Amino acid sequence: MSTSLFVQYLNPWKAKRQKAQQRVDELRRRDGDNCRRCRRPIRFDLTRGHDRGPKLEQIRPLVDGETDTLENLCLCHGRCVSQEADSTIEVKQRIRVKNEVELFARSRAAGKAA
Repeated sequence: MSTSLFVQYLNPWKAKRQKAQQRVDELRRRDGDNCRRCRRPIRFDLTRGHDRGPKLEQIRPLVDGETDTLENLCLCHGRCVSQEADSTIEVKQRIRVKNEVELFARSRAAGKAA
């Protein structure tokens, strides 16, 4: 019996944590250390479940019978993955700044046309 099978038998939770950590490490190598949604750095030294720590997110929903593959996963902050991900402080601020820039550009264009 190999060591990994032995660990899975005696402590399945540890084996599950190790598998999750391997997935995070592979995604980190592929995508880097920034959140896919807000583009800010993810803190990998925080405890599991922290809102600034890494969380796996599906890129597209799974179809019946399909399993999660690394191609369908990405790393995000815990707070960015929630159901109301578009209402995080960073996203709201980015939307506000974008709207202000567009409003300013329109007002300048209207001023030059007049």
